[in-house]
Amino acid sequence: MNIIRGVDQAPLTPLENRVTAVLGFGNQGAAHALNLRDSGLDVVVGNRADSANGRRCRDAGFAVRTLEEATAAADLVIIGLPDDVQPDVLPERVIPHLRPGATVGFIHGFAVRYRLVDIPPAFGIIMVAPKGPGATLRARYLEGYGLPCLFAVEQDNASGTARELALAWGAGLGGATCGLIEATFADETETDLFGEQAVLCGGMTALIVAAFETLVDAGYPPELAYIECCHEVKQVADLVFERGLAGMRKAISTTAEFGAYAAGPRVVNDDVRDTLRALLAEIRDGTFARSMRADSVAGARWSDARRREGAAHPIESAGATVRSLLPWLDDASAAQSSNTSGPDDR
Repeated sequence: MNIIRGVDQAPLTPLENRVTAVLGFGNQGAAHALNLRDSGLDVVVGNRADSANGRRCRDAGFAVRTLEEATAAADLVIIGLPDDVQPDVLPERVIPHLRPGATVGFIHGFAVRYRLVDIPPAFGIIMVAPKGPGATLRARYLEGYGLPCLFAVEQDNASGTARELALAWGAGLGGATCGLIEATFADETETDLFGEQAVLCGGMTALIVAAFETLVDAGYPPELAYIECCHEVKQVADLVFERGLAGMRKAISTTAEFGAYAAGPRVVNDDVRDTLRALLAEIRDGTFARSMRADSVAGARWSDARRREGAAHPIESAGATVRSLLPWLDDASAAQSSNTSGPDDR
């Protein structure tokens, strides 16, 4: 694995005296625009002016342009729009307006990996994917630490400088401070999707709900079930984040450690491993991408139904009761809800 560290290996020079456009001012887009501007680069933002994110963009000191205007003004066009809207927006509102020799930058490789957009060979295609949400990317930049980023080149530009632009972009985000990790669009997309589905957003949340239901069905109070199966996840996750799995085990009780060894392999058994392999196969062969695209074209009806089902689950009312005991969570929740990306970024 090739890891680039330090501004001497990733100078900002390729982006100096050039214009960088960030399309979308949501979670990631806002962090990219702010960090690059604070690194001394010339940044313009494309977003719908009358949206919540458009107002946030103006409050941050940017003039809000249309996607077409921002694209036409830039040498590097960073796509900060959600994956599901890119196939509908880029062909009509971005690609026809690219400057000759421009480079298109992606924050996630999904649309390129699954060929949902067709960018002509005259333009570069690069990626810089921070390994964390936009709020964290911004916070680490302000603290001077930076956040690791993957970078990749799918297609060089006319001047042969796509890789240098990717490194400069990553450095402008603060990523060169801790490491810019060279990858491919396929590796970034497939591992990111698998991690989200198998652990972070799919497997973990399904396990939390199943464990909550098991306790409630056995007669335990829902609030207690929530605390044990959901609320305390962060405490253990923080230990893993800071110390690794072995370090986490050293920090928990001997009872918890023994229980982990005894129960873990029973929960994640051979059947679960077979399911994990099947999930990865569907990611790699495009089955998942086709399913997501079909749902998007159909108005996201399936996703919306799942979202409504989740919001109506008893775990939500139990969680609300528990969180009401923790007033310090209010500020963090408000900050997250006001910094999202979506169709209003178009």
